Amino acid sequence: MGSSFRVLFQGFVSGFCFRGWAKLCQLEGPQHELKHQSRDYSHKPSCTPTPCMPFSVDARSPSNLTARQIAKGNAVAAPDKRVTFDEILGEIHDGMTVGIGGWGSRRKPMALVRALLRSPVKDLTIVSYGGPDVGLLCQAGKVARVVYAFVSLDSIPLEPHFRNARQSGSVATTELDEGMFLLGLQAAAWRVPFLPTRVGLGSDILTANPDLKLVTSPYGEHEQLVAMPALELDVALVHMHRGDQGGNGQFLNVDPYFDDLMCAAAKKSFMSVERIVATEDFLKEGSVHTLRINRLMVSGVIETPNGAHFTECPPDYARDEAFQKEYAASAKTSEAWDAFRAKYLDVSEADYQKAVAR
Repeated sequence: MGSSFRVLFQGFVSGFCFRGWAKLCQLEGPQHELKHQSRDYSHKPSCTPTPCMPFSVDARSPSNLTARQIAKGNAVAAPDKRVTFDEILGEIHDGMTVGIGGWGSRRKPMALVRALLRSPVKDLTIVSYGGPDVGLLCQAGKVARVVYAFVSLDSIPLEPHFRNARQSGSVATTELDEGMFLLGLQAAAWRVPFLPTRVGLGSDILTANPDLKLVTSPYGEHEQLVAMPALELDVALVHMHRGDQGGNGQFLNVDPYFDDLMCAAAKKSFMSVERIVATEDFLKEGSVHTLRINRLMVSGVIETPNGAHFTECPPDYARDEAFQKEYAASAKTSEAWDAFRAKYLDVSEADYQKAVAR
């Protein structure tokens, strides 16, 4: 599924419910933050907060802020949701379902993944458009099941550590089409049990996933459709280029991926960012359309410069292809993995960044 199609699809779906969610973004006070985090949806609209911004765009109310007002510095102060690695890890427990944003080897929240590798947590179900996040967690023995549409390093087509885990049977897997995966996240974000689709009909997806059910449309010719179940997440981890202390997030490259759906599908979401900026400075970085993550979708934010390394995070930096090759080579033998882990993973994030500095 190409970048242009993904952006078009998300824009179509999210645009349908934008104004209602933008109104919700005006709500201030900890009571509204708490209701989101505790998964009390009685006051939440039945739509995904995909494009919601850290300000309202309804100019009819004098208390609302337009993009022009934000640019002039008239932003409302955001709550402080800054957290530490330890505070994030304190919310992730054995057996949880964890969604990881990004796409393949692109803008993955690698600093958060490395923190997870240093923790004792285990038996996780990982939900991801997979890249090295999946491979590392599988190789480190953190994973019970992987729910995925693909697991790739992009320039290296097959993620080698995941391939080893898949072939050895050390992890269970749920293999989905990319579109079905998207619909699963969308269903969870919309708080519905499933979404109907033709995707998967006539394919081995139904054979590989016998738990998938068919439903009959009540309209037209009453055709049978696949009922793609919601991919509900306990925790989502995403990485964005910029964020503010309140948890609003901004992407600056050509593709938002599905990080907003990951956050909306989760009970709690944590976002790492290359840099924390003042809310009123967002539009100095990019257009209003790049404000993809709203603070009501985020439980905590942490500044992690170079935090997507070794995956790409343009325009801030490209993929570290030399390091990625070194990582891939660590899948060849247990000795190679032990050496790689000791040098790069069994160390603090600060020491990791020193080790990879070029």
